[in-house]
Amino acid sequence: MIKAMDRWLLPWLKDSLRRPKDPITDVMLAVCDHFEPFHHTDQAGALRRMEKWQASLPKIMATGVDHDGQTPRHTFFYPVEQYDREVIQALTELCVSTRNEAEIHLHHDKDTAENFCASIERGKDDLRGHGLLGSDAAGAPVFGFIHGNWALDDSDPGGHGCGVRGELAMLKQAGCYADLTMPSAPHRTQAPIVNRLYYSRSTLDGCSHHHGTRVTALDGSTRALREKPDHLLLVQGPLMLDWERRKWGVLPRVENSDLGPANPPTVRRLKHWRNARISVQGAEGWCFIKLHTHGAPEKNHPSVIGDARRQFHEELLQLAAREGFRLHYVSARELVNILHAAEDGHGGGDAGVWRDHLYAPPPCLTQI
Repeated sequence: MIKAMDRWLLPWLKDSLRRPKDPITDVMLAVCDHFEPFHHTDQAGALRRMEKWQASLPKIMATGVDHDGQTPRHTFFYPVEQYDREVIQALTELCVSTRNEAEIHLHHDKDTAENFCASIERGKDDLRGHGLLGSDAAGAPVFGFIHGNWALDDSDPGGHGCGVRGELAMLKQAGCYADLTMPSAPHRTQAPIVNRLYYSRSTLDGCSHHHGTRVTALDGSTRALREKPDHLLLVQGPLMLDWERRKWGVLPRVENSDLGPANPPTVRRLKHWRNARISVQGAEGWCFIKLHTHGAPEKNHPSVIGDARRQFHEELLQLAAREGFRLHYVSARELVNILHAAEDGHGGGDAGVWRDHLYAPPPCLTQI
């Protein structure tokens, strides 16, 4: 069906009817980049792209600061099967100079569980060797994850882009603090859960993330799931119909929180993202907005490191001041820390103080 609407439209309508109306006091904004410098190029081309990012991203960071005095955040989910020492070193230098972070992205196809686990461990070692990836209270590396080709837990109906079932448990046991793959619409891998923060229990049936338990504050029911080795946190970005933008002047367009070449960030889109009201149940005043992009290829640069994004941040800061909500630019790790703080009952005040609630920043940002 067009835009995979048969998978997500009815859940979205149900979610819209149940959406809470509490005032939003805090907005957490994260940009999660499926960052692929080697996309349709070689090492020389990848390094040229890194040079472009090193020249342009600081200009985005200079547009202003949020409620906590932090500049805009950009989290790089790097495809670990494409490890290259020089490219990763350039990425590390970019993270250090702009106070940003990198996490794990992985493409695989017709894979085995053994090879998948080995790939994740190798990717952890490679990134950690450059001072990337956060850590838990015991000092062990942790990571956020985005699945290549959207096919988390073998969810592509055509059988492409994975081959491994039970991935959620394998990721959790490897130190994954959350999967941030969804939404994938209009791709057919789109899950039938939308605009939600939830835990899924890993099974060997595939598509485990098509079912789950919403993250809830205070009562401890989902906090217990956080500790289970077969349950993984799923963090979704906004997905909805946009009736203000219509195809042929009639049909609403799909708003899937993607920053693509034809869809730069705007304050108008921000209001739709906020209206999705993605939050922890019982702490609805804190709103979590996860955006995604494929920022390495040149065609996407205007949306992520060009004038459009600079203007967006300038106007967003003005909107926050005018409407009186606290804006927090966050990395993927910081978003999840704040989410868990809400789950742990701290959701009534300033969200920004909980950026390092459970998971510490990567060494490259602390050993300076």
